[in-house]
Amino acid sequence: MAVAAFLAYGLLLPATPKQKSVMLRPGSSARTIASELRNAGIIRSRYAFLAMHYFRVKPLKAGEYLFDHPANALEIYNRLVHGDIVIHTVVVPEGYNLWDVAAAFEASGLATRAEFLDAARKNHTMINDLDPAAQSLEGYLFPDTYRFTRTQSLTDMLTVMTRHFRQQANAIGLNSDFHKVVTMASIVEKETGAPEERPLVAGVYYNRLGNGMLLGADPTVVYAALLANRYNGVIHQSDLDSDSPYNTYRVAGLPPGPIANPGRASLDAALHPQQTNYLYFVSDNNGHHRFARTGAEHSRNVALYRNAAGR
Repeated sequence: MAVAAFLAYGLLLPATPKQKSVMLRPGSSARTIASELRNAGIIRSRYAFLAMHYFRVKPLKAGEYLFDHPANALEIYNRLVHGDIVIHTVVVPEGYNLWDVAAAFEASGLATRAEFLDAARKNHTMINDLDPAAQSLEGYLFPDTYRFTRTQSLTDMLTVMTRHFRQQANAIGLNSDFHKVVTMASIVEKETGAPEERPLVAGVYYNRLGNGMLLGADPTVVYAALLANRYNGVIHQSDLDSDSPYNTYRVAGLPPGPIANPGRASLDAALHPQQTNYLYFVSDNNGHHRFARTGAEHSRNVALYRNAAGR
């Protein structure tokens, strides 16, 4: 009777957790798991829990578990058997740069910003077969909604994201010149959110490169300021005068690498730019741009932009 009462107390009476989240590490023994659950107030008795385990002999799955309401040991045991672990969702929109993605990971509880940035820079070898010049995974973390668990390492998660990039690149026929195409796609992504304009914008920049002109792309100047930890939401004259290799108002050619993580449409636009004679574009203040072939035409478009903006 005493044993039955002990088991009933330990297995059937709900316990009120002292902590809501518990991470059960891969390779932990049943004894270790029982002790961690008891210390967290999730079960009443580790001995009763172990007695049930040795009777049922089912593997307990590692992972992060959320215990946000009282439950008895039988319910807890069944959750561990079925692997009812916490899934963390990370949303990476098109055009997020490394700092943005790091913030998304931190908000999801998977890593701190510093941990993510360190891993994204150290693991550039994941894509060096595609882009030998890459010094980080900037540009190759494909925008999407991801679901990860804390049993996965940051390296595992980055592998998933870069593998997704490879799949999407292959789907559009991108199989060479990754450095050039992904860098151009990242600039296009930051320049316009209008899908129909992306091939036009890519065409303008390729035309400028072909004519020996400076790209003069504002998003690259912003990226240079971010790298210098001085961007405050506005481009200053000092940014335009900086000698950063990302300052395409002073340094010829493409910047040293991508400035964001482009989506499939921008990658496709950079791979298949629209053939035009345009060399300039400026906002029309309605979410699109006005394109121009000559400096004079561009000056008129800039005047229209300033009038519409009240400048």
